[in-house]
Amino acid sequence: MTGYEALRKAAAWFDVSSRGKILVTGEDNARLLHAMSTNDVKNLAEGAGLYAFFLTDKGRIIADSYVYHRPDGFMLDTEPETATVLREHLDRYIIADDATLEDETGKLAAIALEGPGSLEVAAALDLPIPTSVFGTISWRDGFVARVSVTGAPGLRVFLSVAEKAALINRLEAANIPEAVPAEVRVVRLEHGSARFGEDISSRYLAQETQMPHAVHSNKGCYLGQEIVERVRAQGQVHRLLAPVRIASTDPPEPGAKLLAGGNPVAEITSAAYSPALGEVVAMAYVRREALHDKPALVVANSSPEMAARL
Repeated sequence: MTGYEALRKAAAWFDVSSRGKILVTGEDNARLLHAMSTNDVKNLAEGAGLYAFFLTDKGRIIADSYVYHRPDGFMLDTEPETATVLREHLDRYIIADDATLEDETGKLAAIALEGPGSLEVAAALDLPIPTSVFGTISWRDGFVARVSVTGAPGLRVFLSVAEKAALINRLEAANIPEAVPAEVRVVRLEHGSARFGEDISSRYLAQETQMPHAVHSNKGCYLGQEIVERVRAQGQVHRLLAPVRIASTDPPEPGAKLLAGGNPVAEITSAAYSPALGEVVAMAYVRREALHDKPALVVANSSPEMAARL
């Protein structure tokens, strides 16, 4: 069984050690993160976690992160491309706060185990399983978090770099396939799961991503909140991130437009061919009216013409 097949039908593992890991310690760590993110860090219980955006003062998204409340502080688990940006962004706003940012990226490895059967595999390997989504449980010198890249059920095991090989050996001994990044990406798109750096960037506002679990509506003041609340008060945004299917084996490039009646109504952010579905799966920012009406779509400038649907 390939890694792709295992991610769809059973369980596969893949290495996510390159993701940024920032440990935030100090008496004011919760206050700092609460004031800098879109979610309710201040009331996050130890062992719990959440997903949040970090915004500019103009309300644009500069990073996303899982935030885990660990016994030694808050661990930020973010995309590799945004780790430095996020750390520097937070550091810029530490003025009189008792808060310290420690880069743990090189100290902690991280192995993801995902797929419909991932929790059963974890139980068979005696890995602890957090009961709640984004929750964590201590394990050896690290911890296990209940998060997923692909949108399928999954866990992420954080452990020392020295212990990574031993965990991979256990997974391989249990005949759990490794999924390569291209396979992970296809399954992510099959599930309509967005990724910062591809589908989410500083071009977009929080509401445009259609990820309401990232934004707490009653948490109080935070950087960028004025824009978020203004958008909420004024009503609907004009474009929304949504999954798209394209009748082709050739994925369009990011930025490709989708047309309805000859008019552009959507822009592709990421796309890949799905062997299981026999068509291209993609994410795109779609005009709200098109998302509602679901007109017949074609990919602009494609030859032969590629039909698409929402």
